[in-house]
Amino acid sequence: MTRQPLSGIRVLDFSTLLPGPMASLMLAEAGAEVIKIERPGFGEELRQYDPRWGGESVNFSVLNRGKKSLTIDLKAKGVVKKLEPLIRDADIILEQFRPGVMQRLGLDYDAVRTLNPKIIYCSITGYGATGPKASTAGHDLNYIGDTGVLSLGMGNKKHPVVPPVLIADLAGGTYPAVVNILLALLMRDKTGQGTHLDIAMTDNMFMLTYWASAAGNLSGQWPKNGGELLTGGSPRYQIYPTSDGEFVAVAALEEKFWNRFCQLSGFKDNHSDADQTIVAVASLIAGQNAQHWRQLFSGEDCCCSIVSSLEDALNDPHFKSRGLFDHRLVNDEGDELPALPVGVVPQFRDEVAKPKSAPALGAHNDEFFKE
Repeated sequence: MTRQPLSGIRVLDFSTLLPGPMASLMLAEAGAEVIKIERPGFGEELRQYDPRWGGESVNFSVLNRGKKSLTIDLKAKGVVKKLEPLIRDADIILEQFRPGVMQRLGLDYDAVRTLNPKIIYCSITGYGATGPKASTAGHDLNYIGDTGVLSLGMGNKKHPVVPPVLIADLAGGTYPAVVNILLALLMRDKTGQGTHLDIAMTDNMFMLTYWASAAGNLSGQWPKNGGELLTGGSPRYQIYPTSDGEFVAVAALEEKFWNRFCQLSGFKDNHSDADQTIVAVASLIAGQNAQHWRQLFSGEDCCCSIVSSLEDALNDPHFKSRGLFDHRLVNDEGDELPALPVGVVPQFRDEVAKPKSAPALGAHNDEFFKE
């Protein structure tokens, strides 16, 4: 197998829950050695989450495949001295505390770079290291709410919908962290120096609103909830129920796709406005079951499909054929599950034939804390 691109890179991961652990998982899948720093006795909170798989949370297991676990009380006297050999040998430190916490622990960037000027120190926070909201507590729903993302598409005002994925955690935290860590590694190759990366999940939400921000800044007419081309205001980009309780995703934005949809379905596009057209298309789609529409749209260039359940998607022959679920996760009882696909292309991941597990709490203390 080709040497993995991040083999030889050591990451000290102080993060918990989702944004940081997903970022370090991506680094680990590309060959980095990730050492997860955890509290003695309890570990990180995600270990306690249900559902359980063997002796561990399945959520924890999925996000920490192939990492190492080191337990140490970060508030104890002499902790920096004890971690010093690891800090000197590390390439990347990843942390997710609120601003000021690592400084109080004596492990902030300024303290660490005196030991290791080449360190790439990545801090993931909700609001960033500076600004009036820097110390404000929050979660994903707060971050997308504060940045206008949620206001663009949260469903009916009487029954608002909570998004099904953690948008800010992943699109605002994980992916920008990984991208900037890789950029920092390239810069270090040129300068020999590390850097501090201030990754604010809220900052990175504005990239997702590019179309709404551009329209509002240009015209002064700001997009509203559910009223725009991509948020439910168009009949050409809409979700329509079928007669048997499933849904058709119509994304026939371009004229050629919309025309083909009309030809296939027999829809007469002669209504006076978008709202009337939506009602008419909904009535048409509701007149047949999902299988009818699945067969009608199969193989056709009209950008229409039946909404899959997650279970169906995981068993879709297309995704299976691409090897998305070939890598394996194993637990302490020897049971296996598909490892999480994390966006690292196959040639950069480890061997498919080698199942990996998440680490037991403190499993690698003897390796790094030898007397």
